[in-house]
Parts: sequence; C-alpha cells; structure tokens
Amino acid sequence: MQRTLFAAAMLFAAPLAAQTPTQPATYAKLIDTMIPMRDGVRLHTAVWVQQGVEGPRGIVFRRTPYGIDGGSPAGGSMRELATDGYTFAVQDIRGKYKSEGQFVMQRAPRDRKDAKAIDEGTDAYDTMEWLTKHVPNNNGRIGMIGVSYDGWLVVQALMDPHPAFKVASPQASPADMWMGDDFHHQGAFRLSYGFEYAYEMEHAKGFDTGYPFDRADTYSWYLELGGLGRVKQDIFKGAIPTWNDYVAHPNYDEFWKAQAAVPYLNHTVTVPTLNVAGWWDQEDFYGPVTIYREMEKHDPNNLNFLVVGPWNHGGWGGAGKALGAIDFGTNTADWYRAEVQRPFFACHLKGAATGCTPAEATLFRAGDNKWVTSTTFPRKEGVTATPIYPAAGGALSFTKPTTAAATDVFVSDPANPVPYRKRPIQPTYGQGSIWRTWLTEDQRFVEHRPDVLTWQTGKLDKPVTISGEIAATLYASTTGSDADWVVKLIDVYPDSLPSPMGGFELMVANDVLRGRYLESFSTPRALVPSKVEKFTVDMHTQEYTFLPGHRIMVQVQSTWFPIVDRNPQKYVANIFNATAADFQKATHSIFRSTQYPTHLTLPVVK
Repeated sequence: MQRTLFAAAMLFAAPLAAQTPTQPATYAKLIDTMIPMRDGVRLHTAVWVQQGVEGPRGIVFRRTPYGIDGGSPAGGSMRELATDGYTFAVQDIRGKYKSEGQFVMQRAPRDRKDAKAIDEGTDAYDTMEWLTKHVPNNNGRIGMIGVSYDGWLVVQALMDPHPAFKVASPQASPADMWMGDDFHHQGAFRLSYGFEYAYEMEHAKGFDTGYPFDRADTYSWYLELGGLGRVKQDIFKGAIPTWNDYVAHPNYDEFWKAQAAVPYLNHTVTVPTLNVAGWWDQEDFYGPVTIYREMEKHDPNNLNFLVVGPWNHGGWGGAGKALGAIDFGTNTADWYRAEVQRPFFACHLKGAATGCTPAEATLFRAGDNKWVTSTTFPRKEGVTATPIYPAAGGALSFTKPTTAAATDVFVSDPANPVPYRKRPIQPTYGQGSIWRTWLTEDQRFVEHRPDVLTWQTGKLDKPVTISGEIAATLYASTTGSDADWVVKLIDVYPDSLPSPMGGFELMVANDVLRGRYLESFSTPRALVPSKVEKFTVDMHTQEYTFLPGHRIMVQVQSTWFPIVDRNPQKYVANIFNATAADFQKATHSIFRSTQYPTHLTLPVVK
C-alpha cells in the first residue's frame, strides 16, 4: 500500500498522460468537482471520457490516497481497459490532497448501529450514487479497481455494495496489518517500512517525499537509533498518528482486529470479484489471498476468483517478463491484463458474452514458467503434505531423523543483525533502492554469516513441484526469554550456469514469527530459557517447481534488519518502549532429532 505506486508511473496510483501502443484512445477530463458525502464532507473527484465513443458506457472507478491530479487515468495497469471506451472516475479519499475531512490510516469499518457513522465504504457508496446521476451517458454499471491501498478501498466498498457496483478487482490489497501485511508479520514489526510509510502518509496532506535520513545506508541509521522508545517523542514528536498506534497497540488487540477485513466479509458475494496477487509481493501477499479465501466461504454463485502471478507489488502493471535477475520467459503481466482482466470487466460493464467466469484460480508456476489453473485454492487434488528435515552436516532430507539428540546452534547478537537485503540499504523508496525486487535478490550475500543456519539437499534428479501451503515447524530453544524465527525456503540454481545465475539462491517462500506469540497473538508470554518449544511459522502459499540439477535449501535466522525490528531477546512488555540496555545476545538451538524433528511441510504435487 505504498508510494511505489505513486512514483513508478506504471501503476494505478500514478496516472499516465502519454498514450501507449496498447492504449490508442484519447481521454479528456469531463468533470472535476467536489462530491458531497452523507456527512457534508466533500471529496475531490475527476471524470475522464474517451473521445469519439458514443452511447452509454460503464464507469471504471478508483479511489486513492496518492493524488488524482495529472494525466489520463487510463494508463498503466488499465491500458487494456482503456481500449473498451469506459468512463474513468478517480477520487482523492477523505483528508488527502484536495479532499476535505480527516485522513485516518486504514479507517476501520463503521458501527452499523450508528446511522450517522461514515467509513471508506459509505464514501464509495455515496460517490457511486452521485456518478450514476451526474455522469452523462453512463449505463448504470460501475466497476472498481485498485492496487495496494487503492485495492483495500475496493474491499471496503464490497462490504456494503451500491446497486450499480457490478464488478470489482482488489489487487494486492492488505487484509490485516498486524497478522501479515505491511506493518507486522506474525507479531514481528516491519520497522523500516512501518516507519517510512507512516511518515510519508501522515507528515503532510499529500505524500511526503520521504524521511530525511542523514545516512546513505539506513541499516546504520536504524541500528544507531537503539531502542524504538525514542521515535515517538524525539523523532516524530507525537505527530505521526500511525506510529502512536504502533506503540499503544503492540499486540493483536481490538484496535488491529477492528481494521482487519475478514470479519466484515461475512455476507454472500454479490459483486463479481477478481482478486490479484504477486508471489514476490514485498508488501501485501497475505492480504489478497486472505480476502479471496474469506469471500470464497460465502460464494454460492461462483463470482469470486483469484490470479497470482510472478510479480512484486503491482508488478502486473508492467510487462511481467522478469523480476530482478529472474526471467519468466514471457510477458506474464501483458497476458493477464489482456486475457483475464479485460474480458472480466467487459462482461460485467458491457455485457460481453465471454470472460465472465475465469478459472477459479489462475496461477503462474515459476521454475516451469507456465500458467496453470485450479478449481480450488490452494490446490487439493494430487498434492501431498511432505515434510523435509534438516540433517547433520547442513544436509536437507525427505527422511525423518533417526538420531536421538541433535541440534544446530547459533548466537544471535542484536548489535550485529542480519541484513534483509544487500547493503547499503537505501531508504525504502529512495533513489537506487532495490526494495521492489528484494524478495528475488540472490541470498548468497548472507552465506558467510555464522548466525544463519543453512541446510540443503543434493542435486535433484527429478523436478519437485509444490502447490499450496508451506509451514515451518521449529523445535527450538533460546538462552534468552524472547526470540524471532525467520525461515526461508530457497531454490539453489546449478553452479554450471553462467554467471550471475550459477549458484543463484532464490527465495521461494519466507516469513517470520515473533517467539513471544507462540501461544497467542493477543497475549504474549516470555519464553523459558533453554526450554525446547514448538514454533510454527506460516510461510503462506506458493506454486513453484524446483528443477532437476537444482537444490532445495532452508535457512533459519533470528534477525532480518531493518525490515524487521530487533527483538531484545530479553522479554519486555512492549518492544516499542525497549531501551538500549534491554538488548542482549542469546544462543539459539534448532533441534533435529526423533523427539524434536524440525521440518518444513511442502505441498508436493504427485
């Protein structure tokens, strides 16, 4: 839900003025106005129409906190839609840019018992009501589309849809900012992202250009920051509401639960919905998959669909042939927009006869580099949950351990945390930053670290395809009273390949669990020093083939800095108030014995 969309000029949050070969149409602004909401607040809205198109037409509607002034909104990810003659409406949300009212980050849905309450859903509803009555030549059909925060705004509109709302595509939408999206992952705070995004969204009514770091390498800046207790008063001086919320709500309490989308998606799906995600989305992969799954529970009429491609956050707005050094062989994003998104919208906004019912799940399988479909997500038929176990000497095996006692041990030092990407680590949205592609960065940059445990198979003699849920089960102990567990599943390319791909280590799946939450995300507890505990790290889903000649690798570490804040490793009630004195070294042990068989569970396709 970030500024990349605003800055890249290829995605929804950054309208394109120039036409492209796939967008030959010319759009002109028809309306630029302030639309009144039910509480009297007025929202800045612009309406664009394609020149030379006669007769009634559907409206493609996007709401955004990133600003709507600029060129035609029918470029980037919507350029194929622009060839179909729709009217495009775009709106600054409440409190941003030229719109009135107060901006609230991820405003929680309203109390339905309060007739005067407002939320992003009521603002969308009131705007649709106005558009159907005031936009010339509209056919009474509105579709919403958006990436990231814009996608989350589509989800809010789906909670109480207007009668004219006929098609939706929430793309890379967050679903739960504590459990798995932008700000936290399974209890671990996403420090650099949470710090920088909150500043850029709330430092000004528009979108600030970024926090003024005085270091080229933000790894050093965040490390010298020490404990996070300084941030609220000394750095932000209490002026960034979202940071204040982080501090006030370190656990999964009612504040975070009230924002989460899942509890509100509990009604029958009535608006055809195309959910879109990227396997290497650096911000919101958890969200779109979670939203799809919840809507699927209430979809008796088969209106809810999912597409996941080999993309980063919003990467389906470009060509989609490569991500960082990884080449997928074809223009995957061009194919998706032309063959799935465009006909889906045409069916529901124009009444076209095709494209109404895509595959339940359309998934790109990297490794094989091909699109596959499934009647369920995750795939159920032909998939076997298969454990893979760390073994002696850094080996990784599909055979369960037979050793009575075996451990691998490392020392985790918060004063020397493992970087999450190669240094120097530029500001998240800074010039030259590889933030957009860090999930596909070669992991060899950490292989020398003694605080990163690594196990790998021998060369595969046949392909291993996975499709579905991945989970890590760690039997571990620490000499401290808290610990983070970062787990990475990696594809190691053959050394025989030409440089730089020879030996390349590609993360296929990953995530982190903050140890204090092993029993409850709402009620943390201290870990008992030296006691073996069972930690389950949800590594989400993936569709991937490890090819013959490649190796499967698993890594475990306890710091991932500064994308994840440092765990003091001494239990404190609120890590946001931790002081420098709270941080301590700890020795962590990963057990791999018959009694404590640490493993990853892979969904292996037969």
